[in-house]
Amino acid sequence: MLMVTGLNAQSFPTGKAVLDKVDDNMSAKTRVMTAKMEIAGSRTTRTMVSKSYTVGDKKAYTEYLAPAREKGTKMLKLENQLWIYSPTTDRTIQISGHMLRQSVMGSDMSYEDMMNDTPLLERYKAEVTAEETIDGRKCWVVTLTAIKPDVTYFTQKMWVDEERYIPLKVDLFAKSGKLLKRTTMSDVQKVQGRWFPMSFVYKDMLKDGDGTKMTVQEVKLDGNIPESYFNKGNLK
Repeated sequence: MLMVTGLNAQSFPTGKAVLDKVDDNMSAKTRVMTAKMEIAGSRTTRTMVSKSYTVGDKKAYTEYLAPAREKGTKMLKLENQLWIYSPTTDRTIQISGHMLRQSVMGSDMSYEDMMNDTPLLERYKAEVTAEETIDGRKCWVVTLTAIKPDVTYFTQKMWVDEERYIPLKVDLFAKSGKLLKRTTMSDVQKVQGRWFPMSFVYKDMLKDGDGTKMTVQEVKLDGNIPESYFNKGNLK
């Protein structure tokens, strides 16, 4: 349920102020997360479980734990490079160029989406353009416009919970204005003193289907992660 409320623009906070508070909740020095991903197909839904280890926005290592068919698949991101190891072929390949636009494990997310971890304010100009209500929660509507030519999505529209400073919905647009992808977040919980959504639904708006649901089963923030996780030799 979406409701729009009229409000004088002068009383809006700045886009930077809102995104800084979002970062305080969502960003961490390190993050270890176990998540279940449900990929809705035309006939069946595939379920996968993965565990990921992340340091800032530069390093990320993910290992798939289930099902048996995907178990042992590993991904490693270092800066702007990405590798994936497949146990079925016993090969490690680098994902680059046009391959980054491909779907991750048949989901509604692309490898490019996974790589876009740099702070939004480094890539976009942010402005609070409205106040709206989503599912009973008052939200600031933040419009993000690209300031760099190489961004994946020229414009983003983000609905940020005014009380908890968590995005509840994000729409991603092409330069033409066409809606490409939508992410909705729910089940917001307190994690180590900060708010964090435990449920994400990613939807490629150009594809049929109900999208990809990710449910966070466990998350730990700001702990120590051994450097060995981010060694390319660790993929095999």
